[in-house]
Amino acid sequence: MTKLGRLYSLFDSVELPENLPYTQCSTWELEFLYLLGRHHLTGQGQIVELGSGGGGSTYALALGLSESPVFDTRKSRLHAYDFFRVGKGTFASEKFFDSGHKPDDDNSFLADFERRLGPFLPFIEIHAGDLWQTSDPEDTTPVEFLHIDIAKTARVFRCVSERFLSRMQVGTVVLHQDFAGPRLPWLHHSTGALLPYIEIAGPPIRSTLAFEVTKPVPADVLKRITEDDYTVDEKLALISAVQDRIDRDHTGGIPFKSVLELSKAYVAHYDGQHRRAWSIAKPLQSDEYLSRTRADHFEQLKKAYAKEPSFLDKLVRRTVGRR
Repeated sequence: MTKLGRLYSLFDSVELPENLPYTQCSTWELEFLYLLGRHHLTGQGQIVELGSGGGGSTYALALGLSESPVFDTRKSRLHAYDFFRVGKGTFASEKFFDSGHKPDDDNSFLADFERRLGPFLPFIEIHAGDLWQTSDPEDTTPVEFLHIDIAKTARVFRCVSERFLSRMQVGTVVLHQDFAGPRLPWLHHSTGALLPYIEIAGPPIRSTLAFEVTKPVPADVLKRITEDDYTVDEKLALISAVQDRIDRDHTGGIPFKSVLELSKAYVAHYDGQHRRAWSIAKPLQSDEYLSRTRADHFEQLKKAYAKEPSFLDKLVRRTVGRR
């Protein structure tokens, strides 16, 4: 069992406040964040949360850190990154406002976040805005902990990789909160590329995969991840390697092998190989979990496939074009 894996046995000992700030994380994920802060993290490297949202996950982690016998709240910091506003490209919910909806004259919920995190603000450093603007490209400080709940696009994931994953060292803990998202295949094939250098803590905690770096990650591996320097076939193979390591989440509710198979379809889809994408996705429609929770994914892939010209159509167009 990994050092992180030992935290699974402590879930029943956690009693979080009932009035936690709104969050899209499950209770188990919040409890794991608390346990990490309380029993594992030291503050010897940067502690970073990418995608703090309404503050529920930040609160759980900060509460654990505040009760830790080794984390020094006077010297160490929890870095919280987010747009802290709703609008196009932010993937934020209006539920992040205290009122539950956006005021007419303001799209920022930063003040609400600060009120909720009040007891812990002395050791929280807030970075509000676009991650490309709020992160420091010159910062090489080792990262001890990285909670990634922000990489909803390939553009943002490149920033995460270039400016945060590049600062991992042996002992760094990474949590991918969106690991159950088939539309985010960069989370999955990048994890596959890191497998020789990490230990997965155990079954995913609902949608979160936790791992710890156990060997130095070569610079060329990080460079390839950052630059997305893999062919489609290589990405599919890397995702298959992750499928060999994980099955269902710790509650038994999420079938990750199927989720990751659908992720493979999105690798092909984003590369414009819509016929191949649908050939991967179509058989997965019989999966009970995916058919219930990812119907829109199947519709998107099927629609793209239907619009793709057939081989015969392409041949005819090519022939006509030569006349």
